[in-house]
Amino acid sequence: LAETHNVSSAVALAQRRGLGPASCSRLASAFAAFDEQQADRLLEESLALRSVERTIEEVLLPAVADHAEQDPYSTAAYEFAWRHATGWLSALKRLAPPASNAGGVLILDACTAFELDTLHAQALELTLRRAGLRTLSLSPAIDRSRLGRALRALDPSGVVLSGSGISLDQIARLVYAVRSAAHEVVVFDYRSAVPDTGASTICRLGQNPIAARDELLSRLQGPALAVVAPMPAPQVALAAVLPA
Repeated sequence: LAETHNVSSAVALAQRRGLGPASCSRLASAFAAFDEQQADRLLEESLALRSVERTIEEVLLPAVADHAEQDPYSTAAYEFAWRHATGWLSALKRLAPPASNAGGVLILDACTAFELDTLHAQALELTLRRAGLRTLSLSPAIDRSRLGRALRALDPSGVVLSGSGISLDQIARLVYAVRSAAHEVVVFDYRSAVPDTGASTICRLGQNPIAARDELLSRLQGPALAVVAPMPAPQVALAAVLPA
């Protein structure tokens, strides 16, 4: 429609092309063929029909996951798809509009290279940026004594734990360090980074970036936002987000 400015002409053009709208299966095929230009073209076509967020969730992430399911993390096609996806997400993050919300979100990403959860963490950060929030992604391996400047600059109201590579001890000490500087911060779990035994009080964001963004925004901006008191010790910080 953007090309023809006429509905009937647009339908005729689509019929002549015969490929239909961009889909995760077509993008997965482009990854399998190592066709970077076709992959870029399919993502651009998707953006003509879908929002950035829906393109990520409905086309990009499933296309990469398709290769992971066939032979997890060990094929050239999967690595090509993963590298293409992370580059595309990084480019869009640089194009995100300036923050319009006072809230900041710290993402502690414990994923390693070529994990699908790494892409999901990048996707969540991008959707939060596009929602007007300031974000900062760090590894849980960061020296806690050097977090102060970053926390003062970001002034986070939320912390997102992502990736299965973070230990319970790291969670406790990082939550303690963050809450020592930002007392009202709310801790979130994304894609089951923290084991769920049914007794944890951590705020869980689910598995997909759009739903996770909506839940996080409702928690941070809603009237029922709970104020968390400063933690007296790392062990107590651990108890705040995990069962005994």
